[in-house]
Amino acid sequence: MNSLTRHRLRSVILLCLLVSSSATAAERNVIFFITDDESPTLGCYGDAAAASPAIDAIAKDGTLFTRAFATTASCSASRSVVMSGLHNHANGQYGHQHAYHKFASWHNVVSLALPRVMERAGYRTGQIGKYHVAPEEVYRFEAYLKGNSRNAVQMAEQCRAFINNTDDERPFFLYFATSDPHRGGGKDKTSKRELKPDLFGNKPNDRSHEGVEEVIFDPVDVTVPSFLPDTPETREELAQYYQSCARIDQGVARLVEILKEADLYDQTLIVFTSDHGMAFAGGKTTVYEGGLRVPFVVRNPYEESRGIVCNAMISHIDITPSLLDFAGGLDHESNAPKDMLNADDYWQPTPVNRENRGPRNGLSAYHGRSWISILGDPKATHHREIFASHTFHEIQMYYPMRVVRDDKYKLIWNIAHGLPYPFASDLWAASSWQAQFIKGEDAPYGQKTVGEYIHRPAFELYDMQTDPHERTNLVEDSQHAEVLKAYKAKLKEYQTRYNDPWVMKWQYE
Repeated sequence: MNSLTRHRLRSVILLCLLVSSSATAAERNVIFFITDDESPTLGCYGDAAAASPAIDAIAKDGTLFTRAFATTASCSASRSVVMSGLHNHANGQYGHQHAYHKFASWHNVVSLALPRVMERAGYRTGQIGKYHVAPEEVYRFEAYLKGNSRNAVQMAEQCRAFINNTDDERPFFLYFATSDPHRGGGKDKTSKRELKPDLFGNKPNDRSHEGVEEVIFDPVDVTVPSFLPDTPETREELAQYYQSCARIDQGVARLVEILKEADLYDQTLIVFTSDHGMAFAGGKTTVYEGGLRVPFVVRNPYEESRGIVCNAMISHIDITPSLLDFAGGLDHESNAPKDMLNADDYWQPTPVNRENRGPRNGLSAYHGRSWISILGDPKATHHREIFASHTFHEIQMYYPMRVVRDDKYKLIWNIAHGLPYPFASDLWAASSWQAQFIKGEDAPYGQKTVGEYIHRPAFELYDMQTDPHERTNLVEDSQHAEVLKAYKAKLKEYQTRYNDPWVMKWQYE
């Protein structure tokens, strides 16, 4: 073999090694897409009003979960659960992070925090859009990308360089968080009604966000969920909400386009969900189904079975262990990271007081369980019951609620039931609420009256098979006395298991 032949052979071998290295580095990527205040109002969930072709296409090529639940219908608190695998009463993020609310997770959550464990599992990590958790050092990403969180199409474009980065051999984890369809942006002054609908981030006067083909909805055509009153004010607000959701879908479409152009679509896990249900009274900040039920679509490119509809109960506490499982970093026996950061060692050189790092117990394993193994199985089960834990939204909104729910019954404990139910400021101002509130406490509001919504009993027990819309409270029904007793015991057991400080309320209130 002459020197020229040897040189050519070495070049071919080197090229093959580079191609192989590049292909390996690009495998098992993760995009986690989380919206802000979105219910399962998507075509893939049977909503005929929705404009969601991109998300529907992912569902047809993946697994759609019909019973996915947030643990709390509050933005910061929910995101802390998503990014820690712990209920918010256990991770310390009881309520909002921003401004005067000032809630934050315990520092020792750093051992379990999603961006931290994904980095330790060998991923380069990036975040774009809404963050809304604290401390940043606990939930730290390597890269923070800039983008208008009201324009998911523009956000996707801002992620192009991060997704296509070939200088770093590690797979990528992208946390993509929109501010849509959260309320905001003012009122629609073109409305002819006295009470104007919120714009939900839409541009006034039917103008478009840059790069977005806005979908304008006729209030006549929207789907009014059971927990809302079917009024003109509600329909006008829902029309704005659906437009905001349609903009999100176009962002999903652009992300898929970018992945396919880079030949990464079939090497990337895509998860689509929301922090909790829609921002209407009866949804957000409640523990009713309208607050806790969320869309949840997963496309695992390595799963052979596609287009699966799965009725297994899953919870937001499952997200971090599931993504870490996909990344190969979950110890299934301990239900914790294989390469778990020692929090005491991490904080030892820093001025973080030991007593402010978190409780002595409960920060060594995830509350949730990975659902990676059940993707593609329409008959799979996961949780037998789900537990929910809400304490705050805005700081003036102390109203702790605890929930246990299974296939048959749902029990809600309104721990501060002596107080009128506190409203988030934007939900109180909503035209859909105010239109009914001004009529008086006997006015209908969804399955309840205005008065029943504001003044709640200590316990609410619902038969979820015969009463899925939570209309009839069975607490005073003597035929359900034993059921009530059993579910109170279940609730107390979950509080004890998950180190809920509010478990002591059973003793003196």
